[in-house]
Amino acid sequence: MRIEIRGLQDERFQRPLQLITNLFYEESKVKLTTLNDAEMLATFTIEEKDTVKVTLQLLDVETNETWTSCSERIYVQLSEKEKYKQLKNAISHAYLTALQERTGIIQKWGFLTGIRPTKLLHKALRDGKSKEEAHEMLHEQYRITDEKIDLMQQIVERQLKAIPDLYDLKNEVSIYIGIPFCPTKCAYCTFPAYAIRANKGSVSTFLAGLHYEIEAIGNFLKENNIAITTVYFGGGTPTSITAEEMDALYSDMYKYFPDVENIREITVEAGRPDTITPEKLAVLNKWNIDRISINPQSYTDETLKAIGRHHSVQETIDKFHLARSMNMNNINMDLIIGLPGEGTEEFQHSLDETKKLMPESLTVHTLSFKRASEMTQNKQKYKVADRTEVEKMMHLAEDWTAANGYVPYYLYRQQNILGNLENVGYSFAGQESLYNIMIMEEQQSIIGIGCGAASKFVHPETGIITRFANPKDPKSYNDTYEQYTQEKIDILKELFLKSQS
Repeated sequence: MRIEIRGLQDERFQRPLQLITNLFYEESKVKLTTLNDAEMLATFTIEEKDTVKVTLQLLDVETNETWTSCSERIYVQLSEKEKYKQLKNAISHAYLTALQERTGIIQKWGFLTGIRPTKLLHKALRDGKSKEEAHEMLHEQYRITDEKIDLMQQIVERQLKAIPDLYDLKNEVSIYIGIPFCPTKCAYCTFPAYAIRANKGSVSTFLAGLHYEIEAIGNFLKENNIAITTVYFGGGTPTSITAEEMDALYSDMYKYFPDVENIREITVEAGRPDTITPEKLAVLNKWNIDRISINPQSYTDETLKAIGRHHSVQETIDKFHLARSMNMNNINMDLIIGLPGEGTEEFQHSLDETKKLMPESLTVHTLSFKRASEMTQNKQKYKVADRTEVEKMMHLAEDWTAANGYVPYYLYRQQNILGNLENVGYSFAGQESLYNIMIMEEQQSIIGIGCGAASKFVHPETGIITRFANPKDPKSYNDTYEQYTQEKIDILKELFLKSQS
């Protein structure tokens, strides 16, 4: 769909209008200037007085059919920045309304395209709004439906039960340790993940850098009495390395990190069942780590083959039982809605198989076509469900989790996600992933260690977020890890030592 926008000169409006258009049309182009062969014309009229009033007429060039919508926002006694925000919201509201009328598709998340919608509700409640006022704000400002607002409210309440001091952890940190190796790379994946067999030569060098970072960062935190809330070993698949290599990493964690016994949660992402062995589970037992992920993604062998996961459904089940027999008492499993060739029947089968295992938590992802993934680059090879089918699968997940005693506790969204839906983590009460809550709600700094690991530094006083990323490929990481470690320590000094002085 090619849409020419008229009446707007500010180029800052192009991106939000393009993102909204993408919610309705898979292939689209939006221009604020003349667009040859435009299929629709969107003409905005703006009146600015005590309020800003935006009127939009949407014209189908071929049929001459029109749709008109209007939106108004308070405009007086605002800074220029706030005026722009109100104008953008009014434009977005009018545009979304017209496209919904034109297509018949209701966007349950309104024109919200951000990754972390629950942050908005947390902020509104912390600012003193009542629950009713906060919900009204979400509906009026972003056009989010009651269904999604109710989901957000459930999640916020569960998070505050899991971490009652969530808003008071800015002077602590969490640690993400990235190990960028997997048995194979899944077709939908864009994480730093390299086939470990093809990169055996770089593993030991990479691990040397990882040990260096753990020691240097740990010593800084220990010397400055900065506590760690959670630690998460991710990747890649951190159980791709050997049991001996895992043991050495956890040994360093205990040696250098401050007060490890009082870290609230340590998780190891053992996502690929084909990496799990009794020897590796024994290492986890040795270091008192009992929270892991074993991710089936699907319980259909043909799907696993199509997406490049070289393990079988039976191996997932067998490794789950092995982990359970070896005292893994908090196991998460992931399922993905909308994998190639799957519809409601296949997804219901995955839920039925999950019921036989009953992991402590279940994360339900909606497939996202990430720009750099193999699946996105070869879309014609991967037939996926349409919006209606994907929504039905999401409702199956919601009903199944509720019926089996799971509650939603974290949520995030992505661009190009099927059906403009979401990813939701469910768990039994008291079995939530604390790290997932911390990374989504951005209440404290997350220090990324390892190849491709991203750090998010949250200023303890202002809340301003600074992002910092390690190199994504092992060679670049191996060449520069000392430099990147020092740069992170310098940022930590700015945040924590200056704020303490």
